[in-house]
Amino acid sequence: MINYFEEDSARPILDFNSISKWVQTIVEAANFNLAEVNYIFCSDDYLYEMNKKYLNHDFLTDIITFNYNDGKYISGDLFISVDRVNENARNLEVELNSEFLRVMIHGILHLMGFNDNSDEEERQMRLEEDKYLKLFFDVKKI
Repeated sequence: MINYFEEDSARPILDFNSISKWVQTIVEAANFNLAEVNYIFCSDDYLYEMNKKYLNHDFLTDIITFNYNDGKYISGDLFISVDRVNENARNLEVELNSEFLRVMIHGILHLMGFNDNSDEEERQMRLEEDKYLKLFFDVKKI
């Protein structure tokens, strides 16, 4: 089950039905089962305070993933800063919806065991993100 919430920010305008099917497909293809994933869209300020409180990080970020997996059952809360994603899209000169999808799948990849703590892990994470973004947009063309 995938849920979408907002906290201290407006929820972005996205095709949540298509996103839910996309995430389900990715999770199953990786031999996991989807238990419950909550996407919570929030402001920079809200996520910054969470980053300080729970991770002792004193910087802005676009996503924080809380992993509640149980074996092969994917479960977690994914907090996404709408402000940060908007700014990233402008700075990277990419479509806003594409940047939201990238961040959303980034959190799922963390739940599936991918990390981005080293240059090599970050490179692999980007490859996985690109692969799944292509899948989303290829399916949407049909």
